[in-house]
Amino acid sequence: MTKKTILHTAPPDGGWGWMIVIGCFLVTVCTRAVTRCISIFFVEFQVYFGHDYSRTAWIHSIVDCATMLCAPLGSYVSSHVSCQVGIMLGGLLASTGLILSSFATSLEYLYLTLGVLTGLGFALCYSPAIAMVGKYFDKRKALAYGIAMSGSGIGTFILAPVVQLLIEQFSWRGALLILGGFVANLCVCGALMRPINLREDFAHYSLKQEHNPNEPNQSSIPSSKCSPLSQDCTHKSLCYCSQKEYSFLLKPNFIVLAISFLFLAYGCSPPFVYLVPYALSVGVSHQQAAFLMSILGVIDIVGNITFGWLTDRRFLKKHRYTCYLIAVALDGLSCLFLPILRCFELLVPFSVTFGYFDGAYVALIPVVTGDVVGTSNLSLALGVVFFLHAVPYLVSPPISGWLVDTTGNYTAAFLLSGFSMICCAFLLAFAKLFKKVKRKQKTMTVPTSDTKQEIWTNGDLTSAATEECNQREV
Repeated sequence: MTKKTILHTAPPDGGWGWMIVIGCFLVTVCTRAVTRCISIFFVEFQVYFGHDYSRTAWIHSIVDCATMLCAPLGSYVSSHVSCQVGIMLGGLLASTGLILSSFATSLEYLYLTLGVLTGLGFALCYSPAIAMVGKYFDKRKALAYGIAMSGSGIGTFILAPVVQLLIEQFSWRGALLILGGFVANLCVCGALMRPINLREDFAHYSLKQEHNPNEPNQSSIPSSKCSPLSQDCTHKSLCYCSQKEYSFLLKPNFIVLAISFLFLAYGCSPPFVYLVPYALSVGVSHQQAAFLMSILGVIDIVGNITFGWLTDRRFLKKHRYTCYLIAVALDGLSCLFLPILRCFELLVPFSVTFGYFDGAYVALIPVVTGDVVGTSNLSLALGVVFFLHAVPYLVSPPISGWLVDTTGNYTAAFLLSGFSMICCAFLLAFAKLFKKVKRKQKTMTVPTSDTKQEIWTNGDLTSAATEECNQREV
């Protein structure tokens, strides 16, 4: 007997959706926070394997790049199999990568296990979990994303000292083994991702019925773990199906958004990497420099939640796109002032400002993307969005390091970072302004009601004015 699927006309904005938010929160803890904590092992790796910082730092770059590069694969598995299976599989791969890393005999071994295998597992979990939040929330979407994305900051704040303690107690091998067990909780997070069927997801079925009236009417759609589009793929060619799925790539709004992400991804990374070295170079103590990062992480959490809550208010909900580009612009502007801040008392306001607006725009990335492509395409779109982050994440720290080595200071690196983020904001603002002007011109060219209109009468094309005169004569 075929099980019937219940279609929701709109996201429930609550109920099991809050469990989805908790699951996504834990996914961001186990993926993004753990990725940030990998750098804590670098000193141990340098001492044990006898390599310099530059070779050791490639581990972090590889796992981050693999997570973003393979994000479309995670979205594909989520769309064609199920979100639950994708996240559980990713949890097993990531956990296996960390456990195998505890038996490492060389840095190349760690590149493969801790870098590629763990990064691939994180990719299968990250974008599908974020997309699921968008399916369960509409009116409170920004707040839900703010809570879910804050897992990165909260996880880093809690895990960093815990990982350091594990290294001191059980060595780096034991710490990686325990971390592998912790990351296995991604399988539990995957189990929480109960699928939901929105009427928007099945819109193409009604369209198919209109274009193919001879096909039997499907008043109810059989339930399946696969997406509705992947069910349709069993009857049509894969190329045609893929073309339908990724049609959002040709939308002008998404193309502009995608280009802006390249500038954003390049600009946001160097401040996190070089804030502590810059603080030390201007005479700030090690404790104070580390405290700057702690401030940045905590305020990042505040930005996630409060900005998400604010942009869900009725008076700002229609302007979330504008709020997003303002947050990006202010984040970039704060980077431009960083080279002139040369003491701890001045660097604290920078950590507060940069951390808040970083958390603000991060919470709005999936919201803005969903507004552009729609809820049904959100998972695949986020896969593409995170894929676009991969190369800038990989190249921006080395380029900034080269600028520091070449110029002898951090000014050029921070200025390039700030201008890159400001370019992202200006590109989005220009696109919004151009669209508004084009819409205004279109409304001005629409003919008024008293304009002479042509109509068909008795098979001949005549004007509305002529027809009116004929009627008067009669």
